[in-house]
Amino acid sequence: MARRINFINPFGTHAYDEIIQKTLSHYAGTDTELTISHLEGCPADPDYFYPKHMMEMALYEAILQSQEQGFDAVISGCCYDPAVRVGRELVDIPVIGPMEASLQMAPYFGRSVAIVTDHRKACEYMRDYAKTSGLDGNIRGFEVIDWYIRDMIKDATGVGRDVIEVARKTVESTGAEAIILNCTIIAACYQQYLIEGGEPAAVPIINPNLMALKMAESLADLWKANAYQISRTGYYQQPPAPFYKGVTASVRKAWAKAQPSLTSSFAVEDAPHVPTA
Repeated sequence: MARRINFINPFGTHAYDEIIQKTLSHYAGTDTELTISHLEGCPADPDYFYPKHMMEMALYEAILQSQEQGFDAVISGCCYDPAVRVGRELVDIPVIGPMEASLQMAPYFGRSVAIVTDHRKACEYMRDYAKTSGLDGNIRGFEVIDWYIRDMIKDATGVGRDVIEVARKTVESTGAEAIILNCTIIAACYQQYLIEGGEPAAVPIINPNLMALKMAESLADLWKANAYQISRTGYYQQPPAPFYKGVTASVRKAWAKAQPSLTSSFAVEDAPHVPTA
């Protein structure tokens, strides 16, 4: 029986689904049924923290629905790893964050790494995230390519070229042995650049989409074999008492009730638009 994995693009638009499908699906195992999905009723651009938190509310519901629909693992498809920890409280299936998976797999690519992300705000967020995850021990540095995802999707070749150049400079300045691309859309654009014949970087480039997929496949196999169980005794404890179970149920009910208004307010965009001044 196939393992079913839902890769959720956590954006209120389907504009990024195609490039993820094109650059990731061929890496899926022969027994993997990979679904690429997106959110509705939330912002399309989670670069800043305020809209990101509303996006996470929509993502919680998508994670719950993934388990209800019979998926064996779910990927939160952004390197902020949004909703991953809360998601693990909500469901029993594995919930994977691309950045966490990349940091965990990085030692297989090099003794040290540097992080290349999209813009300065994301860079500072990742410094904090790496520390709080406890996986920052061999990170030599952080750098940016100065792109936003809504612009990347229009020029994957340009993003790929900038990845090559920034990776080269970052390795020279930090001595890192490998680069983690700290954005799922950067990684997809770089992969498309390679598919179209672009010259690869001289150092290992860790693709967070691929790391998340392979982590999800491994954990999905454990889940299906009844060999995966997340601890409910501490951080990921679920409400044990009827009152707190009711609070959780009320939150979900309220979110569902708000969906028509939210969907109207955040209409799904067919394509990213150019930012206005």
